[in-house]
Amino acid sequence: MRFIPLSRLSCHLPRADACGPLQSRALQTDFAPKDPQAKPRKYKIPQFYDPYAPRSPPSEKIIQLAERIGALSEEERSQIMPTLAERLKLPKLQPISTEGMDLGSEGGAAGPKAEEKKAEKTAFDVKLEKFDAATKIKVIKEVRAFTNLGLKEAKDLVEKVPVVLKQGVTKEEANDMIQKLNAAGGVAVME
Repeated sequence: MRFIPLSRLSCHLPRADACGPLQSRALQTDFAPKDPQAKPRKYKIPQFYDPYAPRSPPSEKIIQLAERIGALSEEERSQIMPTLAERLKLPKLQPISTEGMDLGSEGGAAGPKAEEKKAEKTAFDVKLEKFDAATKIKVIKEVRAFTNLGLKEAKDLVEKVPVVLKQGVTKEEANDMIQKLNAAGGVAVME
């Protein structure tokens, strides 16, 4: 489909005064010119809509119906809507699938999330909380041993305490690292 500017179309269209504004003629394929003798339609539309405006009171028939519904038992009232929907031939509402939507803790998808929380954690992070100033060199050596960092990078990392040293390790590896760091004079924890 080619797009042609309106200015180029104007030379191929009838005069604007013969069929109305140029844009309405160019963009409407089933355009029929207005009858110049026709009178405009008059609608009884308020200038603005006010939902809080006073309304006329309900008819006597509606008041009696409301009183009769109020006198029904709970079980009978719960049967009103399905019966009315059937009688008035209203379309049945289809259930909406919520699969793939994040409904938070309120939605029906809370079951799988609860199961995930119960599942045992398999990946852990090792975090260096603090260290003795006297054993700083030993801690830097241990950090270099299991992070494969250079001397300067390991020193900068250790000086940023508290800092996560390694992420996503197994429980055995994390316990091994924590023991080595504690032996070197640091205080490490597993998260």
